[in-house]
Amino acid sequence: MRPNLTDFVIYEDPDYLVINKWVGISTLADRNNEVCLLDQAKKNWENVQVCHRLDKYTSGVIIFAKNQEAYRHISLQFQDRKVDKQYHAIVEGRHQFLDRMIDLPLHIGRRGHVRVSQLSGKASETVVSTIKQYDTHSLLSCKPITGRTHQIRVHLSAVGAPLAGDVEYGGRALFLSGIKRHYNLRKDSYERPLMARPALHARSLGFNSIAGQRMKFEADYPKDFRATLNQLQKIQSIRQF
Repeated sequence: MRPNLTDFVIYEDPDYLVINKWVGISTLADRNNEVCLLDQAKKNWENVQVCHRLDKYTSGVIIFAKNQEAYRHISLQFQDRKVDKQYHAIVEGRHQFLDRMIDLPLHIGRRGHVRVSQLSGKASETVVSTIKQYDTHSLLSCKPITGRTHQIRVHLSAVGAPLAGDVEYGGRALFLSGIKRHYNLRKDSYERPLMARPALHARSLGFNSIAGQRMKFEADYPKDFRATLNQLQKIQSIRQF
């Protein structure tokens, strides 16, 4: 059953619509994804335009403009890097980053795979800080200065902190059996991963309204992200005793 978009509205005014995008829906339609978030939004708000994109399997804050003036206003802020974007990421390993600037140029290949390239890559910058360390993973805050395709995913992989579940860029599906000692899987049963997609969530976004007011919006974690953090915390608490 497809989610009801109106249940995911964070904020709405005459100019902007802010949605907490769910996992598994593309922002725009393409040859591989006929159903997209923009089309779903247009069923309720006919003239909306999407102001930026999130990957199909990335959840979180996404902004739509409800008129042309609002679209131009926020587009200029994206262009001038005046929009504050913060993502939360669950990564493999224990890492202690404090405003670590990852400054690595990125190149997109023919099939959409992104890699670091000093020769052909475009300038790309991400600022990373650790929010919390667990026994086997870390929760990071990632602030992309530029907005390249798969930027956060590739940058984190390049510094040895691939996203949990991001098999394309060096991560692995996260199973409870992989993090919990003495975990016993019932015979002839199938273990579902806690995180079967790149563990990346667009946590917050800030920009200036047309009236000049600074606005900031935050999106709650989706079920898989929240459940994974709960399990990581639970296992850490048990091991401390």
